[in-house]
Amino acid sequence: MLSAVVFDADETLLDLRPAVTGGLAAVLDEMRRLTQAAAEVSLADLESDWGAVFGDMASAPVMEIRRAALHRSLARAGLGDHLDELAKVFFARRFALTRPFPDVLPALATLRQRWMLGFATNGNSRAERCGLAGEFAFEVYAHENGLPKKPAPEFYAGVCEAAGVATPSQVVYVGDNLALDVVAAQRAGLRAVWLNRRGESLPPDVLPDAEVCSLAELPAVLVGLSGEADFLLPSGYRSGETSCVDV
Repeated sequence: MLSAVVFDADETLLDLRPAVTGGLAAVLDEMRRLTQAAAEVSLADLESDWGAVFGDMASAPVMEIRRAALHRSLARAGLGDHLDELAKVFFARRFALTRPFPDVLPALATLRQRWMLGFATNGNSRAERCGLAGEFAFEVYAHENGLPKKPAPEFYAGVCEAAGVATPSQVVYVGDNLALDVVAAQRAGLRAVWLNRRGESLPPDVLPDAEVCSLAELPAVLVGLSGEADFLLPSGYRSGETSCVDV
């Protein structure tokens, strides 16, 4: 039996990359306003600072990682003491630009007719700040109430507890990251659907319960996974003109 469908946030439901780039561009503009030294700093520099700090901070809250990356960026122009001020600039712009992919809201509306929907993320994206307020029965955020980040099994246990299911297999987790959203979820006993928006090749050692390239395909796939043939998709529902469904 399938009881709940739970979604990763960034790059699954939310088009994060343009939002982060926009946030960094706003920071760079403010840096250049504050000091001429920032004229030598590029947007590419700011983008690279995330990768420079991430390795040593991978298990830390994402907010802390972002602040560390911003501090590294500001230090390039001698502006390290402006971290709090420019972090506010970044997050204001980042959240203003973070919105769902076009396929998200129609898919959620269809799925909600039959299954409980959840939102569970490692990241900073709060549903209510990203155009997804009121879309989910529950929301789970890493580092709240001591919950560790994916791929820790405790994260998925927290998801199952929030869903109120008897067994983890009653939950399908949907996400774009094979390691975090598929492999780790399956190890914790959940079923997993890989959202492969970019048409990447599936490694031979990973076997999602299903693969889709658009959330428009997800309702039909979940009907198949659930074995609930009596659940009819809404009249006029279209799964998309192109398909990469692999159940």
